[in-house]
Amino acid sequence: MKSLLFFRYLSVILILSLFIPESVSGQKNKEEEYLGKAELYKSKKYLLEYLSDTGVVRKYGLISDAIWSYAELGMQEFKSSALLIKTLEEEGFSVERNVAGMPTCFVATWGSGKPVIGLLGEFDALPMISQKPLSPVQDPLVEGAPGHGCGHNMMGTAGVAAIVALKKTMEKENIQGTIKFFGSPAEETLISRPYMVRAGVFKDVDAVIDNHASSEFATSYGINGTAVMSVIFSFKGKTAHAAGAPWSGKSALDGVELMNIASNYLREHLFYTHRLHYVVTEGGEAPNVVPDRASVWYYIRNTDERLEAMYARVLDCAKGAALASGTILDTVTVLTATHQRHSNKALAEAIQKNIELVGIPEWTDTDNSFAKALQKELGEKENGYPLKVKGLLKPAEVQTGGGSSDVGEVTLVAPTATINFPGSVPGAIGHHWSSVASNYGNAAWKGLNAGAKAIAASALDLLTKPKILEEVKKEFAEYSKEHPYKSFLPEGAQPPVDLNKNLMDKYRDAMMKLETGDK
Repeated sequence: MKSLLFFRYLSVILILSLFIPESVSGQKNKEEEYLGKAELYKSKKYLLEYLSDTGVVRKYGLISDAIWSYAELGMQEFKSSALLIKTLEEEGFSVERNVAGMPTCFVATWGSGKPVIGLLGEFDALPMISQKPLSPVQDPLVEGAPGHGCGHNMMGTAGVAAIVALKKTMEKENIQGTIKFFGSPAEETLISRPYMVRAGVFKDVDAVIDNHASSEFATSYGINGTAVMSVIFSFKGKTAHAAGAPWSGKSALDGVELMNIASNYLREHLFYTHRLHYVVTEGGEAPNVVPDRASVWYYIRNTDERLEAMYARVLDCAKGAALASGTILDTVTVLTATHQRHSNKALAEAIQKNIELVGIPEWTDTDNSFAKALQKELGEKENGYPLKVKGLLKPAEVQTGGGSSDVGEVTLVAPTATINFPGSVPGAIGHHWSSVASNYGNAAWKGLNAGAKAIAASALDLLTKPKILEEVKKEFAEYSKEHPYKSFLPEGAQPPVDLNKNLMDKYRDAMMKLETGDK
């Protein structure tokens, strides 16, 4: 009955979307609106008009909603990547699968020769935040299951919509060059791009445009976020009867707990840019058996310059814990390691012009009613969706820490900048049910469509305006002298392709009953 009601709910949403084409596209009288703007020229006008088509908006909106319903965790995005690959192949792109040894990683290519312009896209979900779409109160679809709480369903889709529009424009206007879409799995666990860079995937790319769902329409330049090492520390002990002969055992869990205590005391003496957090992934099966195996998974974050030294101190905590507990630090497994983001200023400036050209979507009363209801539930200001784009965001004067993205790895091997598009309700919390609720349906379609337009228009400028690309590459060349690329991955590290498999196996059957599909 629950499944039936959900399908009926989705059907109503989709049927309504058919009768409100202007609200779906999010912008009215596009041809007139774009005329006279400084950054508009013939091929860009064609590109923007193509993406404004109601059928095109609907097509990619439904793809985004389908990926939202799949809600696949990193390294397990088999349906999500397959849907994007199918869409690209149907549009004439050649697709390389299993890139850098990751089954859900792919690169789609069209065109020939220089310049080579790359677009990034990701599509993984987050654990434990399942939520009904467009519900302003917490209400899981499947209790404990994953959900798209960071908008990656929109991000991969926006990149694909943009590159398809770009291809059609290049064909129509006989524009030379090569365009690539990099389907990048497991961004939430920061895995794919360090291995993609190591495999040389970005070697010949002249510039890269990234995108991210946001509550605003903006771009920025400079250093942002934190570098990170993702590491699992595993301890080996000896089993024993926990009551009958505890002296005969050595608790691996004691090793984990002592490491965590030592690391927490270490916080007092670490530089203020650090971030340190962990989860215990294995700690025994029953209290009456001294556990002989235990593991803890750490995220160690800091600036590029301080990351390795911080990791060395955390590793010392692990070694000391093994000594104190009489256990063995059995394995230290680096899952991934990535840099801070170093966004290119010249590219961000070019992107900003296209953000201003596209403008903020036209939100309906229905859109804003939901947004305000969600904001009220979260205790935020009830302002609805944003009314204008942001100006170009400058780097912070002082780096204080924060989140991470493996896009950082790409920024040091090719000039890169990110477009943040307004796909989520302002005030919705990242990695939280509130974001899952808002990353679906017509308002989300408008946000990803605006993002796709800005991505495609910026890529078109790089293809057709050599001076812009020249400035982008010149800045990158100078910057690289002071910030040369060096991988943080240890020798022999391999992508953890089985990551999250058990979690997806646990919830996939129940989630499949609620999938929306892409048509």
